[in-house]
Amino acid sequence: MRIGFDGKRAYQNKTGLGNYIRSLIAILTSQYPQHDYTLFAPKKTSLFNDRDFKNTKSIFPVTLSGKLFPAFWRSRLMVNDIVKEKIDIFHGVSNQLPRGIQNTNVKTVVTVHDLIYERFPETYPFDQRYVHRWKIKYACKIADAVVAISNQTKADLIHYYHVPEQKITVCYQSCNPIFQCIISEDEKSNVKKRYKLPDQYFLFVSSIAPRKNLISVCEAMIRIKNENNFPLVVIGNGKKDKEKAKQLMADNGMSDKLILLNELPESKDADFTTAKDFPAIYQQAIALVYPSIFEGFGAPLLEAMYSGIPVISSNTSCLPEVGGDAAIYFDPFDIKAIAENLIQVSTDPQLRKLMIEKGFEQVKKFTQAQYAKDIMNVYNKIL
Repeated sequence: MRIGFDGKRAYQNKTGLGNYIRSLIAILTSQYPQHDYTLFAPKKTSLFNDRDFKNTKSIFPVTLSGKLFPAFWRSRLMVNDIVKEKIDIFHGVSNQLPRGIQNTNVKTVVTVHDLIYERFPETYPFDQRYVHRWKIKYACKIADAVVAISNQTKADLIHYYHVPEQKITVCYQSCNPIFQCIISEDEKSNVKKRYKLPDQYFLFVSSIAPRKNLISVCEAMIRIKNENNFPLVVIGNGKKDKEKAKQLMADNGMSDKLILLNELPESKDADFTTAKDFPAIYQQAIALVYPSIFEGFGAPLLEAMYSGIPVISSNTSCLPEVGGDAAIYFDPFDIKAIAENLIQVSTDPQLRKLMIEKGFEQVKKFTQAQYAKDIMNVYNKIL
């Protein structure tokens, strides 16, 4: 089988959708090496190297128009390259499919991650909401199969866009295999020195935007600054909310308790941009704190459980689907509850031990083998 993918995010997104496609390629090529995998991407970067995976290659624009107008190539002209490569199934892994592909013999799958812009329209400009809505509705209409990354997303597709339920398959993603590796003490020490990590810290992994709710964690830390003095290490970047969080901590004399790794020079290195150093950062944390107001999935919860650290998470959307009974949950708007959870997990070693044990059990529901099997079943069903 010759399987094609929309590879833009693999080459251009450091987190989120980028991690989704990079992990998917790693897992499929490992579990089903007999197939050929081709990524179609507007431009090449150092975030992804197809030579790291068996039977995998990438196609980039070669015409002048494709190079000058990469967005147009991806939305329309890419279809010509997909046909030229004799792709059997094309998988739009980030909510969209190229226009005109329904007029070819190529079967199509689209993964829809979330419809957050429909649930929280005030957090998106009108033009972004319009574009997202048009792309996803179009892709779901022309696709032979739709993959939802959680039951929450499936329910939203049915509710908002009336996508036929029988057309949707929920495929829980696994996470990058690197998070399943036990990092040596020497390597953890090297990573600790490289990023100047403190001896103990909570971890926040996400882009920094209003929905991701970093501000609430900062407010909780301020609330308990005389009881719990552990800093928060952040993997992720942002603009207004990042500056707001920095100012909030500074105003309360806690600037040194908010450590933004993306602001370090080392964040430009390949070991950071490719997430190679992330397992060592996870495995040295007290716990992952994930206060998001709404998610389509919540991959950092999996990464944390695989890394053997407790998870403190908001109780919204699909997050309980991922964390199961292994996590401690809170209302993302309840600052007091977040603060209490931070203290509880950091001061109760027996609770930490129990949460870690439950985490290892929970991730068995999200194995690479099961994820690959679920995706491959979708492919085989439409061929």
